Amino acid sequence: MTSLWRSARRGRPAPVEQRHIQTLEDYVNSFTFGGATYYPTGVQQTMPGQAEERIPNDFTGFATRAVTNGVLFSCLSVRQLVFSAARFQWQRLNNGRPSEMFGTADLRLLEEPWVGGTTQDLLSKVLWDADLAGNSYWAAPEGELVRMRPDWVDIVLEPRQFRGGQLGWRRLGYVYQEGGRGSGADPVPFFPEEVAHFAPTPDPLAAFRGMSWMTPIMREVGNDNAMNTHKKRFMENAATPNMVVTLAREVAPEAFEKFVAKMDAGHRGVDNAYKTMYLGGGADVTVVGKDFQQLDFAKVQGAGETRIAAAAGVPPVIVGLSEGLQAATYSNYSQARRRFADGTIHPLWQNVAGSFARLVMPPGGGSGSVRLWYDSRDVPFLREDRKDAAEIASRQAQTIRALVDAGFTPDSVQRAVDAEDWSLLEHTGLYSVQLQPPGTTAPPAPQTPTEEGT
Repeated sequence: MTSLWRSARRGRPAPVEQRHIQTLEDYVNSFTFGGATYYPTGVQQTMPGQAEERIPNDFTGFATRAVTNGVLFSCLSVRQLVFSAARFQWQRLNNGRPSEMFGTADLRLLEEPWVGGTTQDLLSKVLWDADLAGNSYWAAPEGELVRMRPDWVDIVLEPRQFRGGQLGWRRLGYVYQEGGRGSGADPVPFFPEEVAHFAPTPDPLAAFRGMSWMTPIMREVGNDNAMNTHKKRFMENAATPNMVVTLAREVAPEAFEKFVAKMDAGHRGVDNAYKTMYLGGGADVTVVGKDFQQLDFAKVQGAGETRIAAAAGVPPVIVGLSEGLQAATYSNYSQARRRFADGTIHPLWQNVAGSFARLVMPPGGGSGSVRLWYDSRDVPFLREDRKDAAEIASRQAQTIRALVDAGFTPDSVQRAVDAEDWSLLEHTGLYSVQLQPPGTTAPPAPQTPTEEGT
């Protein structure tokens, strides 16, 4: 892969390099089944003897789990719906501090990323890829954004040499192969500046690759699926606790089988639940199972749902999970919404703006005074935040007015309020409300006495 990238950098036709043979270490530490990669030893080798970071082949497995587990799909959907509601804008930087936002025609690539596509479509796909695979890769080869499936992309690296030794890795670029490794398709190399790489959760075992937030909760998802299966089997088999029916030892096998068939026909399944059971002589019924209440089923399943929501960064009350709704009030929901917005969505917006900044040229040719940013002012989920921002601005205006009336210079007052640093205040030396030094205004003219007053 390294030679492929270097050939592309020199402008020559890139030969198809022979696939690397998977080492014994790869086989020991992982195996693939049903489209998912499993690591029985718990150790994932990021770069087993070669300068590449391969995306684990668990994208298909995670996607399958996402659409078959209601709790996981709900968390993913809430994240996607809020995340995709923002817009891209340019933001001016005044002395390094964020200032006003504006739009230009240069943002058209992000506003209509492909024919018929919108910014919401783009952000939705970006977050789904990042949530399921930990990475989202985008290129704009012909003035149109093209999604590269995460598990079909390799990150090409080379050792970074420093003072005679290796100091980490340097990213040379990306290689995309339609269908993935072994598909036979020609690999397509990309330089780092040609790819928008969104990886909000870093992989601790990789230099540049991201990790899905679903990785540490796969057991919780499996447990939740098991609880759902338990409910399904409970309803299918009896909708009552399981029982042991004992017959006398003198009963012939033929009679026993006939009794079992007749009892299943009359009492098995949800349609036959709670029917009265009539038994002949010699039959004894013993309850050996527990119902949902005895199992404390709701509490056990609710705890698992909460752990899944915590990994997703979504408070349970926002998703509508049982444990979150039990303690839900309007005040609690407002606090949960603020936690979700400030702790999860805003950092994701900041990251995606920085990731796509390499694909669009800001006004002024990238002088550093303008950056690509996100505009969340029209996001319905954050309307209460806009109210809070307005209240803060009103209080700041009152503070500015009070400080100026107290004799501080307007410029220093503005800097101090923006930086929240009162040491920046500079006083004029004047304390009058009018802030006028003596002699700058003419004294009032003396009043001429009238004839009546003489």
